[in-house]
Amino acid sequence: MLAGDTIMALSSGALPSGVAVIRLSGPRVREAFLSLAGTLPQPRTMALRRIGADTKLDQGLVAWFPAPNSFTGEDCAEFHVHGSPAGVKAILRSLSSLGIRLAGPGEFTRRAFENGKLDLIAVEGLGDLLSAETEKQRQQALARYDGRLSEQVETWRNGLLDLRAEIEARLDFSDEGDVTEELPATFATDLDELKLALQDALASITSGRIVREGIRVALAGAPNAGKSSLINALSKSDVAIVSDEAGTTRDVREVPLDIGGQLFILLDLAGLRETGSRAEAEGIRRAELAIRDADILLWLEAPDTEIAQQPHTAATVITVATKGDLESRDGHDVLISTTTGAGLSDLIARLRDIGENLSGGEPSLISHERDRLGLEQAIQAVGEAQHYLSNWELAAEALRQASQALERMIGRVDAEQVLDRLFASFCIGK
Repeated sequence: MLAGDTIMALSSGALPSGVAVIRLSGPRVREAFLSLAGTLPQPRTMALRRIGADTKLDQGLVAWFPAPNSFTGEDCAEFHVHGSPAGVKAILRSLSSLGIRLAGPGEFTRRAFENGKLDLIAVEGLGDLLSAETEKQRQQALARYDGRLSEQVETWRNGLLDLRAEIEARLDFSDEGDVTEELPATFATDLDELKLALQDALASITSGRIVREGIRVALAGAPNAGKSSLINALSKSDVAIVSDEAGTTRDVREVPLDIGGQLFILLDLAGLRETGSRAEAEGIRRAELAIRDADILLWLEAPDTEIAQQPHTAATVITVATKGDLESRDGHDVLISTTTGAGLSDLIARLRDIGENLSGGEPSLISHERDRLGLEQAIQAVGEAQHYLSNWELAAEALRQASQALERMIGRVDAEQVLDRLFASFCIGK
């Protein structure tokens, strides 16, 4: 990315389409707009214009967003034209002839960050919003993008600054008459409350991760217990191979499923048994790893297969009696038949209820690995400040490190190391 360049991109997706949106940002936007669309309309107001100076390229709606009141903080413009591949290419060629280059992935958003329009937390929220597939993911991403976590981080940081000021005032101005020799009586209590607030936020990362990445549901049992058939029935598609031959599943197959607005990742695993096949043994090893890391285990047992030993797991376990059309059985949480569809609605209802408990009611704002690292570092530094309260210099330094950990979350320090990786995941034109 070159600072000072004017950039352009098709921001509305693949062509052909009903409408194509061409977005521009940078110092030469005004010049380009005047050249292709005539006089500037009122800021942030759509106007119908002929697109093209000497040759009419198209006709569409245009908008002008002068700096600094734009998404990127620079002069911006949008051309809403017909979604014709030939028409869009002609407009982009005309803009290119004016010295405007094509934007890279996430370059508009990166400029918004560098111009102070978005902080790093909001940028991550925007990225999550663009990739959201379920309602809960949308709610969580939008809350992060809207600045709710940034506001909370600022509150914690201001609290740290106030505490640091109390200590540093006694270090630097101990000879002043209005500075007491002892810290305020509430100092230790305020520090405790701040640490508890950070710990509570960190504790919510599991539910935040589950909403953002999905609840991992391992389908396990003996070979031919009906795992692949259940995967197909729940996803309503033939995504897994169903065969009477034992050991056909050799790898972990992931199938996403939206249940009640929550993303579930169904894991079709190899059947658990003793085997002399090296390939099948590797599939079983991978299945055991997937079970260990799962949030929910569906343990399947069928009347016409051997009973496998259920592995130990920290996941929530639902025992499922499969092939209910062959034989009715007790002692299980759910009895299903993928042939008749019996029991599937009960199973889905159980998954939905467990998902609600795991993901929580309100969207968690703590959902990224950077959040976890930043909060852990801040909590550790606050703990060191508590330990060193008898040594004001060390306590003040620990509070400064805690504040810096929070600033790193927002992107005020050490942001460059995460920017390239973060914006590479954005689509062109955003």
